[in-house]
Amino acid sequence: MSDDGAETPPPTTPDDAPASLESPAYPRFVRILAVVFVIDLIAFGLWSLPALSGESWTPGSIALFTLAALCIGWIGYWIVNSRTRLDGDELTQTWLWTKRVRASEVAQLKLVHWRWLQSVIAPRLLVRRRNGAVGWFHSADARLLTEFAQRVAARSFKN
Repeated sequence: MSDDGAETPPPTTPDDAPASLESPAYPRFVRILAVVFVIDLIAFGLWSLPALSGESWTPGSIALFTLAALCIGWIGYWIVNSRTRLDGDELTQTWLWTKRVRASEVAQLKLVHWRWLQSVIAPRLLVRRRNGAVGWFHSADARLLTEFAQRVAARSFKN
C-alpha cells in the first residue's frame, strides 16, 4: 500500500507484460508534415509544367525526374503508414523493407528519446545484434521501445 492508503500495483514483469504492443513508427506531426510536403511538391510540379514543357528533355532526364518523384511519394507513403510492433520477444517495424529483431539476438541497445521533442523526433532504439548488424527502430510511443528493452534485459538476466 502507498502512503495515501491506495493499493499499489505489483511491478510489471515480462511474464505479465502485454503480449503485443503496436504504434505508428513516426509521431502524428511528422506524418502530417510528410503529407503536406508530398502534396506541396506535387502542386509545385503541376505549377511548373508550363515552364518545363518548353525545355528539351532527354530520355535520361525524364527518367531521373520521374524516379525522383516516385521516391518522394514512396518515402512519404512509408512515413505515414510505417508501424512498429512488439509481439512477444520480437520487435518489428514496417518500412521500405520490414525490420525484425528478437530479444535473444540483441547484444546492445541504446534508446534515443527526447521527451520534449517527441512530437517532432520519433523515439528510436539503436539495436546492435550479436552478429554485429545494427538497426534503428522508430516508434511514436517510447513505451513500446522501453518494453522491448525490458524484455531484452529480462532475457539476459535469465541466462
